[in-house]
Amino acid sequence: MSTEIAAPAERSHRFDAFADWLFRNIVTIAGWFVLIALAAAAFSMYWGGREAFEQFGLGFLWSQDWDPVREQYGALVPIYGTVVSTLIAMIIAVPVSFGIALFLTEVAPTWIRQPLGSAIELLAGIPSIIYGMWGLFVLAPFLAEHVYPRIDENLGSWPIIGPLFSGPPLGIGMLTAGIVLAIMIIPFISSVMRDVFMTVPNRLKESAYALGSTTTEVVWDIVLPYTRSAVIGGIFLGMGRALGETMAVTFVLGNSHHINASLLMPGNSIAASIANEFAEATTPMYQSALLALGFVLFIVTFIVLAIAKLMLMQLRKREGN
Repeated sequence: MSTEIAAPAERSHRFDAFADWLFRNIVTIAGWFVLIALAAAAFSMYWGGREAFEQFGLGFLWSQDWDPVREQYGALVPIYGTVVSTLIAMIIAVPVSFGIALFLTEVAPTWIRQPLGSAIELLAGIPSIIYGMWGLFVLAPFLAEHVYPRIDENLGSWPIIGPLFSGPPLGIGMLTAGIVLAIMIIPFISSVMRDVFMTVPNRLKESAYALGSTTTEVVWDIVLPYTRSAVIGGIFLGMGRALGETMAVTFVLGNSHHINASLLMPGNSIAASIANEFAEATTPMYQSALLALGFVLFIVTFIVLAIAKLMLMQLRKREGN
């Protein structure tokens, strides 16, 4: 009798062990798949761009030449445009996202928090090409007619910052691309900040209010110190999104392979260069240069995210985690 009872139990134990082994291997494969896909993408871009790297060496990174006729290529202009447009976007997006997140968690009435939060999430789901078309047909003409002439008139003659805001009001250019990028990444950063701010225990904020603190003091002394690491992570997540954006920037950046001090002038970025010119790349060296640009973008994004990770690790050490 005991043998008859033990047999089903043993079969059940073997099945549970097999199911556990299968589950562990499936999730292990899923985890390794991320690293393998990342390494494969980086290697494929490097291998595709090896001809350009062999031909131009490290000079490819700081050369401004981009002449498909003479087959002279350099990545400095796209790198410059990528970095500058991303910095403009972050300067605009971070304060706005911070204000949106604080409004939704600390100031807004309860009845408006859910609709406004849903609207922000809806903005995050809009395709980037829609932002690009809106930037080209709506934002750029408005800026060219009403904003950029006044910026040039009032700031263009200043001794230090004047060169950054002088030039013809074309509408398309580095500043326009930065504004469009900022509008694109605001939903991502603000959503992360809002979710993080909501994790702050109410008892901490209520204790501060009970001691006479204002809303501003609660935010700066309670909310931000408690969520500092996650807020920085969300900011760098938005920066990574801005660095690799393609279609929205392609519409409004201008596709100019020249470095201009003025933010009102057209420029270029790595992603926009690849999107604009890959279909026209008829020679092996031309294609290799574009793939080399993709590898450079991968490295730039990797460095930015690595810096973010190091900063978060340092913050966690200071916080004792």
